[in-house]
Amino acid sequence: MKKIIFTALIVLFIDQFTKLIVKTSMHLHENFSFFQEYFNLPWDWFIIYFIENEGMAYGMELPGSYGKLVLTLVRISVVIFGFMYIRKLIKKNNFPIGLLICFGLIMGGAIGNIMDSIFYGVIFNEAPLFYGSVVDMLHFPLFEVNLPNWLSFLEGNDDNFLFFAPVFNIADSAVFIGITAIVFSPYRKYFV
Repeated sequence: MKKIIFTALIVLFIDQFTKLIVKTSMHLHENFSFFQEYFNLPWDWFIIYFIENEGMAYGMELPGSYGKLVLTLVRISVVIFGFMYIRKLIKKNNFPIGLLICFGLIMGGAIGNIMDSIFYGVIFNEAPLFYGSVVDMLHFPLFEVNLPNWLSFLEGNDDNFLFFAPVFNIADSAVFIGITAIVFSPYRKYFV
């Protein structure tokens, strides 16, 4: 359990540190090319782009005035249930360290985004408790292609498709890496 908590705390620290830097030093929708700004390199595929996400992945939101509150409470419930489930699994099995690190990545990332939702609105005088937005800043627009008309639904109404369009944060990355590593590893046998 200590390895999970240690990993989660590292993820949480890096996530909150980067979010606070972006939130306090940039304006909403401000962006810059990381490699061009800091290393004077011509690469423009790593952009720091400050946005705030009111909802879930890809900006999806629950409708109504209580949608954000419900989303935050569901996130908290899922983390509590996940933590209890992991504790139960650990008592039954002797997990490899890689799997424990995956659990820590998932828990740390989930808690990082929950902290934004609960506290950031109050800390920055933008929203009441439990109604804050999640700070996102990592953007990797790798390439853009022209699509045939019959595929234009993939990226708006024009014919251009930007591959990899999402803007996300360290917490999102940790959750994704943790889940992907579990799904594509031999560790799946521990969940049966």
